[in-house]
Amino acid sequence: MTPIRYAAAACQTDQQNPIDRAGMRANTDRMLSMIQSAVDGSAPFLPVRLIAFPEFAHAAPVVATVAELLRTLAVPIPNEHTDRIAQRARELGVYVQTGSMIETDPRWPGVVFNTTCLIGPEGLLYRYRKVNPWIPYEVHASPHDLDGYDEPLFPVADTPIGRIGCAICYDWLFPEAIRQLAANGAEVLVRVSAYMDPWGATEPMNWWTLVNRCRALENTAYVVAANQGASLRHYPPYSWPGGSQVVDFDGRLLAEASPGPGERIVIAPIDITALRHERTTRRGHHMRAHLRTEAYPIYSSRSPKSAWTTTSRRWARGDERGWAAAPDPQGAPLGRRDSHR
Repeated sequence: MTPIRYAAAACQTDQQNPIDRAGMRANTDRMLSMIQSAVDGSAPFLPVRLIAFPEFAHAAPVVATVAELLRTLAVPIPNEHTDRIAQRARELGVYVQTGSMIETDPRWPGVVFNTTCLIGPEGLLYRYRKVNPWIPYEVHASPHDLDGYDEPLFPVADTPIGRIGCAICYDWLFPEAIRQLAANGAEVLVRVSAYMDPWGATEPMNWWTLVNRCRALENTAYVVAANQGASLRHYPPYSWPGGSQVVDFDGRLLAEASPGPGERIVIAPIDITALRHERTTRRGHHMRAHLRTEAYPIYSSRSPKSAWTTTSRRWARGDERGWAAAPDPQGAPLGRRDSHR
């Protein structure tokens, strides 16, 4: 068997928020340039084959309601941005986990999704829609909450560089979400994130690193985690600490961007052959094999709908105002002031 070993690049962005669909093109332009830089920079070493971008790298939800997002920023998938990335992926022979964008789908009128796509030389392999919106700020729908939703919640792509799955930002605070990706076969877990201080990549909390390492070791999987590096000026009302990382299947940090805003590309080796050997032969600390699902009643029966589930469904219908309604430090809604600079 030919060994499967390559480099992965986590690319964090620091861009202006587009306020309409036309403005998204500049962000995609920059991502295409970063893809080229990642490949060129690693060319004398282990070739880059997998490249990941942060949540909202294409467009952040800078308006306050679902109705406004549908009017200004929501796009179907595929679209011009996924098409352009697919062309670059074919040219370079790489796989790209896109930054997320606000998606509209005619099958689900009146809602929007926070969606990222895995795109390779063969085209669009899957789209992942965030299952756990960050309540109460995010107004996009969870596909889980839509009656009759029949697409896979946690798709995994079987590719020549391994089996790849993705989840977005807050999803990673739910071990069950990432465990489901691993149960679906994922060997490389991609985290597309906009994770902010004080929970971000800085002490004393540093949830970012803690969660990335835990999800890697408990699932015997690589984690490629791209975090938003936008400055407060570009993406109020939060500061975005970056700290993009690659973690191996035993929880070791293989590469890490220095915390703080700004563009970064961090590159580290991915050895799928070694991971498969460990999953096949190890006896100790093999949590996927040792999991006694039936021991935990919480997973054997569905509990009554909680108040939080009801709130989540209201957000999915667009009945509430979300993140974009939060004031920035100068009193304007998120993204409004800085988008015009």
